[in-house]
Amino acid sequence: METVVLISNSKTNLKLITDIAKKIGVSVKYLTEDEKEDIGMLTAIKKGRTGTYIDTDKYLEKLSQ
Repeated sequence: METVVLISNSKTNLKLITDIAKKIGVSVKYLTEDEKEDIGMLTAIKKGRTGTYIDTDKYLEKLSQ
């Protein structure tokens, strides 16, 4: 299964694309605001993972400075 996310400022154009997709048998799902936020958070978490250990005490100490 492949997934595509389409973003458009035009509801008319987006409806046209989704209508065509449905006509050729491609399922269409509109994402809710919560789902979009979840995807953004997941992307940020994955990007932020470095695999290196961080000393929590030193990190908190730097934040408090």
